[in-house]
Amino acid sequence: MKLSVVIVNYNVKHFLVQCLDSVHRAIAGMEADVWVIDNASSDDSIDYARRFFPNVHYVENKENVGFACANNQAIRASEGEYVLLLNPDTIVGETTLHTCVDFLDSHPEAGATGACMLNRDGSFARESRRGLPTPLTAFYKMSGLCSLMPKSHRFGKYYMGYLNRDEANQIEVISGAFMMIRRTTLDAIGLLDEDYFMYGEDIDLSYRILQGGWQNWYVPATLLHYKGESTQKTSARYVHNFYNAMLIFFDKHFRQRYRLAALLIRLAVYGRGAIALVYQMLRRCHKLLKSIPQHLNSAKPSESAAERLLFVGTDDAWMNVKSICQKAGLEAQRIEDCTLISDEVAAQALYLAFQTDAESHLYEEVLRCMQTCHKRGMQLNIGTYSTVTHTLILPNDTFS
Repeated sequence: MKLSVVIVNYNVKHFLVQCLDSVHRAIAGMEADVWVIDNASSDDSIDYARRFFPNVHYVENKENVGFACANNQAIRASEGEYVLLLNPDTIVGETTLHTCVDFLDSHPEAGATGACMLNRDGSFARESRRGLPTPLTAFYKMSGLCSLMPKSHRFGKYYMGYLNRDEANQIEVISGAFMMIRRTTLDAIGLLDEDYFMYGEDIDLSYRILQGGWQNWYVPATLLHYKGESTQKTSARYVHNFYNAMLIFFDKHFRQRYRLAALLIRLAVYGRGAIALVYQMLRRCHKLLKSIPQHLNSAKPSESAAERLLFVGTDDAWMNVKSICQKAGLEAQRIEDCTLISDEVAAQALYLAFQTDAESHLYEEVLRCMQTCHKRGMQLNIGTYSTVTHTLILPNDTFS
């Protein structure tokens, strides 16, 4: 077996099926198997996914055991020469997995590789390549110096913004959203540390790969990462899990070497977490004030246009999407070619949705189009429609 793809799922059944569809196309011609570990979802994820992909290996946990533990379950059960840890809210291009496998085949010194992840608007996801959060690098990140000087080799190391995103490069940390690992590397350094419930386990594993004498690489093969609510930085769940993971990592790997900095690091982490929680509360208050009727709110309410969706697809798919949009309160407009969208039309829309069945669009074409739209300055978020599942998937919601 060349590749084992491992997907940990929790209550995102529509994104999961879309991810499985893209993976199914991406492993064509390769000896590969796919594992879905479900962490006690309440949305019938496994039954739903089995309807469309019965040949996938499914494991249903009776409780949410966390990301690291669930991945380890599949790693132990699978036999692929390479193991891909993949988030369910992703879309991989048709050549992405072949590109990464070929890279590992030709670079025996590489223990693992990541890929070029895109955000929902087609922009480059900075977490595609990262530096280790040593105390100094973490300080530059938390102090804002990393954002002010992203291309600096010193201050911008957390996101390694000085590297060419169109070329393969050695990096230090690979995102757990897409992490292809050599099994012999895992055999030597061990599996994911289950002390991390969510977040941090990818940093820890990346560090141990480097400590074991292997290299971590970034390869410019493309995928999209929606980033659900669990990764929104104003989410209380994110704040708790992320900053707790950072403390676990620091205590495990740096506490003995940086004893004098230990207190400052912990204060900085707690302080950053507190700021994020306050920001979240302010956003919620702002939303609440906007919902107050005009006679109770001194601010004049602004008139917002209805959400508009641009759609690329066949006649039959367009009729279904138009009907779905009417029920959902979305305005919909069909366009023939996403590369010919005018700036005026794009400025009036929030979403650009594609029909993603095999006869319509390759996933790679969808991703290239989103990149092009972002480079042109269009503020469009990706959407997809499947004629198989009859589901319209938008970044924050699904409709059928």
